[in-house]
Amino acid sequence: MTLQAHPNQLPAQWETTLLAWAQHPLENHSPHNAHAKHHSDAAALEVAYAHCAAMTREHSKTFFIASGLLPPDQRRAARALYAFCRVTDNIVDDSDKASVDKRADLEQWRELTLAPHPQTDDLVALAWADARHRHNIPTGYAEQLIDGVAQDLEQTRYATFDELAAYSYGVASTVGLMAMHIIGYAGEAALPYAVKLGVALQLTNILRDVGDDWRLGRLYLPQDELAAYGLSEADIRTLSDDPAAIDARWREFMDFQITRNRQLYDAGLPGIALLNAEGRFAIAAAAELYRAILGDIEAHGYDVFSRRAHIGTVGKLRRLPMIWWGSRTATLPA
Repeated sequence: MTLQAHPNQLPAQWETTLLAWAQHPLENHSPHNAHAKHHSDAAALEVAYAHCAAMTREHSKTFFIASGLLPPDQRRAARALYAFCRVTDNIVDDSDKASVDKRADLEQWRELTLAPHPQTDDLVALAWADARHRHNIPTGYAEQLIDGVAQDLEQTRYATFDELAAYSYGVASTVGLMAMHIIGYAGEAALPYAVKLGVALQLTNILRDVGDDWRLGRLYLPQDELAAYGLSEADIRTLSDDPAAIDARWREFMDFQITRNRQLYDAGLPGIALLNAEGRFAIAAAAELYRAILGDIEAHGYDVFSRRAHIGTVGKLRRLPMIWWGSRTATLPA
């Protein structure tokens, strides 16, 4: 048996659940006082924000390029957001520590980064606290992200796409929801689009990193969908050891995954028109450059075991004019 991904037939149950999760931090958010005085001086903040920019440049060229399209204040806040997410990921991915120690480190990080005035010797926490304050980002989204990343300490397999979508919300949709506060948006009508776009971005990560994740003991591909294409974990182990063993089953499975992934982008991208105008190009660039990775996976015969799919700098720059035009002509979704 094989599955088919059809337009306008994305599962409804996970969408409803994740939208409720996205609304909860807004309903329980006490707006920050934009005029409150920070204890941190300007020089310390400049150093902190510069550190976050350097982290972004080093670890995500795509996000660095996309965030560079924002106005200066939004740009540095977006890079502080990236650095916050990166450090959170790094805590869980630390191969030198046991899970119990990682969880303790994660809880310590939670306490530090959610404090209104973190200690000034942690540059990421300092910049992130300032960005969260200035842009009135609900703390609940940062909490949800930390909880989502912590899931990797307990769960390494996902039975269904609904389970995977819930995980993707925690580690990716939350990032988009926080970024919306940095950029500005037209109201709660934007939430479903941000949720879907976050799931789309994370699914691209998952498809790109199947081999790397497998070697770390993780398999994010839905178990029921693998079975529908006659695939098992034994097959993933074989393909990881010998990518030349890729066969029709794997190609058809990946074609299904990529088709659905593109549908999620198509469902999420119209929400860019609900963002403030000066931020649309940056978000469109981040999404479209990530979506292009799917084409690279296809172009290399669905081999996600011996290579990491990517779009080079020249390829990214070549795509920017059309992305810019699309962001400029975006119309409000019906």
